[in-house]
Parts: sequence; C-alpha cells; structure tokens
Amino acid sequence: MVKTNRREFLQIVAQGTGLAACSGLGLLGLARGARSQSWAPRPPGAAEDFANLCMKCGLCVKACPYDTLKLAKLGDRAPLGTPFFEPRDVPCYMCQDIPCVKVCPSGALKRDLDDIKKARMGIAVIDPSSCLSWQGLRCEVCYRDCPVKDEALRLAPHPRELSKHAVFVPVINPNKCTGCGLCTWSCPTQKPAINILDRETFLGHIGDHYRLGWLDDQPHNPAPPKLPRTKEEETRPAGADFLNNMEDPI
Repeated sequence: MVKTNRREFLQIVAQGTGLAACSGLGLLGLARGARSQSWAPRPPGAAEDFANLCMKCGLCVKACPYDTLKLAKLGDRAPLGTPFFEPRDVPCYMCQDIPCVKVCPSGALKRDLDDIKKARMGIAVIDPSSCLSWQGLRCEVCYRDCPVKDEALRLAPHPRELSKHAVFVPVINPNKCTGCGLCTWSCPTQKPAINILDRETFLGHIGDHYRLGWLDDQPHNPAPPKLPRTKEEETRPAGADFLNNMEDPI
C-alpha cells in the first residue's frame, strides 16, 4: 500500500477538483453552444419562449404515437433535454388530436392550437440544384406526400428552358407550410433537396409601408376605405381611368 502525506493528499484533491471543474465548464460550453448556434424542428404549437418554458419532462415524447419526438442529448442540434424531431428520420404525421400539445404541463406547447394545419414547426425550403423536378426529371414525390398539398405545396409549370421531360416543379407557400417534414422524409435524393428550416431565420418581411394593390388579403396593410365618388368622377369618361383601374372601357 502506497502511503501519502497530508501535503500530497491535498495536491491530489486539488488536481481532481480542477479537472472536474474544467470538465464541467467544457460540458456547459457545449450545451450553451448547442443552444445558441443550432436549430431543430419543435413539436407543434411551440411557444416563442419554448426553451425557457419547457420543463424537459418528456411527456410530449411519450404522447407521440409515431415516435417522432425525442429529447435532445449532448451533441444533438437542440438544447439539451428539450423535445425535437429529425424530419429525415421520422417526420411529424400531423395527428388531428395533437396529443403532444395536450399533455404539456408548462405552456411550452400552446394549448390553443386546435387545428394541426395551423402549426408552424418550420418552413420547407427547396434546393433547385438538387431537386429532381427542377433538374428536368419528373418526381413530384414531395407534392404527393404533403398533407396540405395545393395549399402549402403546389406544382407550378416548369421553366421551358430546363427540360422537355418534366412539366411541373414544387413550390412552397410559406403562409400554409406547417413544417411537418413529410416532404423531407419522402424526398428520393441521396441528401434531401427539400429541408425544414427555421421560419424566423429564413423568412423575410416585406414591411408595413408596402402595399400590393392587386391583393385583397393583406392583414399588415389593409386597403383604405372606399370613398363615395365625386361629381367630377361620375361625369369623367370611362376611358380616363383605364390605367388606374385596369378595366377595359370598351
């Protein structure tokens, strides 16, 4: 048995304490780095302050009938212990009763989400350089698997100069896309040409001072109320307003 004096013993303890402290700081740094630098799709109904509200209880994970959700481990692209999913592995199958939301005890998943089509887990983004349809081959797999097809994902006429074979290409409507990831899961390319990204990071904002006069539905900038026509306007020849109202007077 090796004997150590009091001084050597204290040195060993100090070294062990220092090593443990450094390891703890390293793990803390990894966790903080994962929290600040990465993003992953959350369960439907995730609140804006999800990271702080989530209790990491795992009830939503247990409630998911498809094993879509999982709790993040060290090294995952979501903050440690919080629920997320990888669309390429298992997408969200958009349960009509939204069981994950119902069991959340903290409000991290908003209980007022009563329609799964209103969920905004992310936004689907297409890479034309690897999308088969955009490269001139007929595919349309993402369109067929989209649970909100013709709303969130539609097929548009293919640019003529790309190919004579394919006719349509997939186009995303960001106002309707739920971010479920079924398109990513079903994409047949080696690395998916369509992925779910963070809406906050990817989507821009046109600004409240712009108005698209040809669109009726603009909640950020509603149309001004229609005023009664003046006597001068009532007697003005019909052709005088053609360029303004786009109505052919003939």
